[in-house]
Amino acid sequence: MTIANYVTIISAVLVTILIMIQTRGASLGAGMGGGGEVNTVRRGSEKSLHNITIFMVLVFSFSLIANLIQI
Repeated sequence: MTIANYVTIISAVLVTILIMIQTRGASLGAGMGGGGEVNTVRRGSEKSLHNITIFMVLVFSFSLIANLIQI
């Protein structure tokens, strides 16, 4: 396995965890998409978590492209 394979696996796990952490409400139903509130402004740690998720998705995407080019 190459470094790109390890980066892909690790970034996929981290993206999954980061997405699961981002809930809009305090209840279990909100974590599964049942939250009815509208929140358009992200502030504080929620904004940081959102930005880290975007960065990790980009890392995941580029590692997939690197694996395709390598083949």
